[in-house]
Amino acid sequence: SHIFFLTPCFLLFLLPKRDFNVQDGIVVLWVFGYGSLIWNPGFDFDEKLIGYIKDYKRVFDFACIDHRGAPEHPARTCTLEKSAGAICWGAAYCVRGGPEKEKLAMEYLERRECEYDSKTLVEFYTLRNFFYSWMQETATFEPVLTGVIVFTSTPDKESNKYYLAPAPQEEMAMQIATASGPCGNNREYLFKLEKAMHDIEHEEKYVTELANEVRKHLDLPKEVKALLKPVVSRVPIKTQSQAHVSTRQRVFAS
Repeated sequence: SHIFFLTPCFLLFLLPKRDFNVQDGIVVLWVFGYGSLIWNPGFDFDEKLIGYIKDYKRVFDFACIDHRGAPEHPARTCTLEKSAGAICWGAAYCVRGGPEKEKLAMEYLERRECEYDSKTLVEFYTLRNFFYSWMQETATFEPVLTGVIVFTSTPDKESNKYYLAPAPQEEMAMQIATASGPCGNNREYLFKLEKAMHDIEHEEKYVTELANEVRKHLDLPKEVKALLKPVVSRVPIKTQSQAHVSTRQRVFAS
């Protein structure tokens, strides 16, 4: 025979399932964050879930020129890359309260994410999915949320001037260690993401290794740092009016 001890955390999974997409018969707004939205959503929200999306991985291949970088020295920030079998952990925020409240959140997100040129509908999962599937003895992992929009950048330098493309870890670390902008430096963004992933108990090897490589550059003597000149391309400024924005979608991510 087997004896199972149910902890308070596990007992949460025994509660009835909810349809998180719907409240009082109305589809509500959900926002998924995989970058700075994890620790700094910046808008009024009513509920937060920790979870993941499938078949995408987090990469530092997106140029930021107006927050933590400049046109002549872009920062490297997060976007998503398609990758079969991968999962990307983050935070989903719910906005309830009617069209006006949703509109305010939407307008804020579109200003903040205006440089991303692509949005994709994805499904959002949590650990709850796994436990329900296990208890029901089925291999089906149903998403908690559907129709979630992810803001990403088209991986093509010719059509997307903000796409930086992959680079050797040392080269990316050098760029991140030295880039800065009106909202702070690039390395702070990376270190805050590393801490945020730790706080939600889903550390990511890629993020941790990149952060440690950046720390190596920060430990260099000042005279050596002065000689470091990252090889980066100048990125022209892109106005909000030039960004592709769809107001028909109801769930966002960054």
